[in-house]
Amino acid sequence: MENIIIKEVKTRKEIKDFINLPIRLFKHTPNYVPCFYSDEKKVLLRKTTYENEATSIFFLAYKNNEVVGRIQGIIQHSYNKKQNIKQVRFTRFDCIDDLSVAKALFDTIKNWAKDNGMESIVGPLDYSDLEREGLLIEGFDEYMTFEEQYHPSYYQKLIEQNGFEKDVDWLEFQLREKEDTYARVSKIAKGVERLCNVHLAPLERKNAYVKKYKKDFFRLLDICYSHLYGTIPFSEETMNSIINQFSIVIRPEYLPIVLNDKGEVIAVALCVPSISVALVGSGGKLNPLNIIKILKALKKPKCLELCLVAVHPDYQKMGVNTLFLSCITKLIKDRGIEFAETNLNLETNSAVMAQWKHFEARNHKRRRCYKCIL
Repeated sequence: MENIIIKEVKTRKEIKDFINLPIRLFKHTPNYVPCFYSDEKKVLLRKTTYENEATSIFFLAYKNNEVVGRIQGIIQHSYNKKQNIKQVRFTRFDCIDDLSVAKALFDTIKNWAKDNGMESIVGPLDYSDLEREGLLIEGFDEYMTFEEQYHPSYYQKLIEQNGFEKDVDWLEFQLREKEDTYARVSKIAKGVERLCNVHLAPLERKNAYVKKYKKDFFRLLDICYSHLYGTIPFSEETMNSIINQFSIVIRPEYLPIVLNDKGEVIAVALCVPSISVALVGSGGKLNPLNIIKILKALKKPKCLELCLVAVHPDYQKMGVNTLFLSCITKLIKDRGIEFAETNLNLETNSAVMAQWKHFEARNHKRRRCYKCIL
């Protein structure tokens, strides 16, 4: 039998090895976009706000004294309580193309789950749906956004041969502007403003804008996303953490907010200029050279990443989304952006995907969350 050793991550060297494994595995892969090293280190040191509502564990796999695999297990207590389930999430699974290594990692997570009284495992799924989730199963040669995780094609085999079956798929789309997209969407948006008595929030300086709308932004996400797969409510601490995480790319013009006649937030969209190209080959390190590359990418982005969209249930199917679609198409048009990339759209969420009819939309990637009953 092959000498495969699984160790729980505890030392600083093991933390470094855990973070560096995918960087080492995919250093020659042009579509691999690493996470920020400092953000990953906080996760391993358990210094994120999610530690207040989740229990997590990290494992490394060694073969011939070399690190060849890794995995994280999460018991997301707030989600389990909300859904009345006993479930473990796995994430940060990376491995060489070796079924015996993958089996050792998954067996370890399964045993940990059973020891904690859990009944099933799902993944890849992180602490919340605003983190990286889903296994890439289509679109390996496509442009990867910063919010996504690259996976080689053999991961699907390693996961499925360890007793996991499809639970849900997400679809992703690349959007290019049609010749008349901006004119058509803007015309519809003006009509919706008049009929529904809604309007876009006036732009302000970033700090003032974020401070004014932060709570209403996350409150609306809780309302709109509460029924979706894997979602959890946001605590005040988590709100601030997410804002800090995205602070380098947040710009008021990329965060259109729709208000009703009472000044209440009834729709939001978050998009960011892509920094993926700047991060390829960076190892996720924010040294001076990489910061300069990021700033250049922010100033003249090739791609606009559409992170999320939310419309209050009382205003859905009224065309309110065209207000922020008009903002997005104007950004693409005015700034010479080549294309936009959507976030993960649940394959059953036809309402969200219907928005992309205004563009030349190409479904170019698919991600999957798996489930295994223990």
